[in-house]
Parts: sequence; C-alpha cells; structure tokens
Amino acid sequence: MKAKPLDLTRVRTYPLASRVSKVSVADFGRPHVRGARLSRFVDSLPKILGADQLRAVASRLVEGRKKRRPLIWGMGAHVLKVGLAPVVIDLMERGFITAIALNGAGIVHDFETAISGQTSEEVDVVLGSGQFGMARETGEEINRAIVAGDRDGLGLGASVGRYLAGRRATKFRRLSILAAAWRLDIPATVHVALGTDIVHMHPTCDPAAVGRASHLDFRTLAGQVAKLGGGGVYLNIGSAVLLPEVFLKAVTLARNLGHPIKHFTTANFDFIQGYRPNMNVVNRPTKGVGRGYALTGHHEIMIPLLAAILVEASTT
Repeated sequence: MKAKPLDLTRVRTYPLASRVSKVSVADFGRPHVRGARLSRFVDSLPKILGADQLRAVASRLVEGRKKRRPLIWGMGAHVLKVGLAPVVIDLMERGFITAIALNGAGIVHDFETAISGQTSEEVDVVLGSGQFGMARETGEEINRAIVAGDRDGLGLGASVGRYLAGRRATKFRRLSILAAAWRLDIPATVHVALGTDIVHMHPTCDPAAVGRASHLDFRTLAGQVAKLGGGGVYLNIGSAVLLPEVFLKAVTLARNLGHPIKHFTTANFDFIQGYRPNMNVVNRPTKGVGRGYALTGHHEIMIPLLAAILVEASTT
C-alpha cells in the first residue's frame, strides 16, 4: 500500500492565552546594574529552575537558623580542595552551619592545610613509585590524634579537631574546619570506609580506634538528623556515595527510634547529579514530608554564591 500522510485540515487548536505556561516574562532575569549590591544581583536572577532553587535553599537556611533547627553540611573532600574552608568557617561562626559531616579524605586535606598551607598531591606522578599517600606527618599525626581521641571517648572528627586546635606550630590553624568546629563546639563527624583513605596505609593506623570513633560519629550525626523536623536543613555537597548512604541510614535510625523528621529541607550540590545523592538525600527522605533540591555547578562557584546570599540576608 502507498503510505498516506495525515490530513492536517481538521487539527484542533486553542487560544494561547488560555494555556497554562511554565515560563512568564514576570520570571525573567534582569541585566546587572554596575555597582549594585549583591542582594540586587540575586533578585535579578530568573525566577526559574536553578536560580529559584538556590534562593529557596538559602531561604530555608535563614529560616532554620531563626528557628534554631539543625543546619547540617555534609561535604566531600573536594569542597576543601577547592579552597572553601574560609567560606565554610565564616558560615559556622555566623550560625548557618550547626553540624559538619565529612568523609575520611576530608580530614586529610583539612589537616595538611592546617599544618603546611597546602594539600592534594599529584597522584599520577607518585603512584608508580609507591609514594602516593605516604607523607609522614599526615599518616603519623592523624592516626595519633584518632587513637588519643578514641581513648578519651571522642568521635573521629572531634579527635582530629582537638588535636589541631592544640597542636603547636600549626601555622594555618585558622583555615581548619575541624579546629574551628572544636573551638565553636559544633559537632564535626567523619565517616570512613576502611581502606579508602591514605592514613589507613600507615603503620600507625589503629583500625579498632578508627572504627569506634567513626561509629560514634555516625551516632552523633544521627542525633542531629533526628532534630531536623520543623525547619532543619541537610546539604550534601560533593559526596557521591559515602555521605548519601550515611545520611539515609541516619534518617531511618532516627525514625526507627520515634523521631518523625517532617517539614525539613535537603539539597544536593554537585557538578554532576548522581544516583545516590538524588535518591538518598533529595528524594527518599523527604517524600511526602519535606522538600529536596538538586543544584548543579562547580563548588568553588556555587558555595560562595550561596554563602554570599546568606551573609546578605542576615543581620549578624
């Protein structure tokens, strides 16, 4: 049979004005005015998708601080490696971060920054010679701090934070997130998988101490997560697997023990949106009881922008 094209003469249409549209000129962005304040720039961003979601997350953080709810920032090590420690510490001091959660690599970069002002080795250059991760001070001192802290009943984050806060000749201590957390009495938890971090390769590593201290940190984080209801916020920034898994378990543990965790906000900030952050942070925990956001972009741009919005929105 010869193919017969459809006849378009009887296609039904409707007036454009009667249609519900997702984009309106009222939502359009506005050109930046030279010399204008940051708050005006933020207001000039389109009220659409990512820009609108960024404002929403900032608004939830401002509201959460007013309500004295937990504002938990879970951060992968990349956040530290791109130079954001001063921004994070400032937000801690301003009350926009009430708890910190890091992966194991986070303490490595935090420690090295604090004692030497530099971190992040060239793995490709040193892997072939077997020198990757073998910096003496990093391995010896972090493991020593963990053993001492475990002996005193501290979690892993507090152990390293206490050590850096009291360590002599720590030239860049002011740039240590963990030392700042110890100074400000902010819970700083570290969640490790044994074998993932360079300090686990050193002879000074005590696996039992690492395990106990990190498990205590998991329980500490779960205690903060249990209080998220009523306006709290959890941000996952740059952790693709470990922290999203830890957060999901903390949520279910808290709910198992009778903490409902409703009316709260989560967000995932990363330059690639992965399965676990979106499932375990943005979608599953908030389903029917909260709101989750996914914002895509480089941490070294997105987090300072978020921080600037928060500083502009606050009176202190």
